[in-house]
Amino acid sequence: MMENRVDLTENLEDYLETILMLQEANRVARSKDIASNMGIQRGSVTNMLKNLAEKGLINYEPYGYITLTDEGKRIAKEITRSHMVLKDFLTRVVQIEPERADTMACKLEHSVDRKSLEKFVKFVDFIDSCPRTGSDWIDSFSKFCVSGKKDWRKCMECLEKCRSRHENIS
Repeated sequence: MMENRVDLTENLEDYLETILMLQEANRVARSKDIASNMGIQRGSVTNMLKNLAEKGLINYEPYGYITLTDEGKRIAKEITRSHMVLKDFLTRVVQIEPERADTMACKLEHSVDRKSLEKFVKFVDFIDSCPRTGSDWIDSFSKFCVSGKKDWRKCMECLEKCRSRHENIS
């Protein structure tokens, strides 16, 4: 689990993430919307909501609206950010199909710690901004994933582009 989190199961974290999404769209969440969004039976939601309320992460009364407490919102935003960073890394850098990357990011978001997540962010920022990498590098990797072959002529062209960009920056 990530640092500084209340002891939460992956399932409870998924509830917080869903409630945040619904709350941002509708100002509040309702149990039927949570069930629908998560693809589960409405009766399954009640015990989880009670659990989250006992932990002080949501404001909940049976048959009422559900909102996140400040702590619940903080944790939900942290989980959502982890998901987005990991999905972006898996799709753009590792070249995994978006749907599969989304599923993998959902699994990973529950276990990656904050320091490791920041390393993912820094790596992607580096790739996006370094004159030796950037979109050329990602495009080349994407083509390599499809063909399984390196095109050394393209590598030389890329090196020349990098050298030219670097000279223009200096």
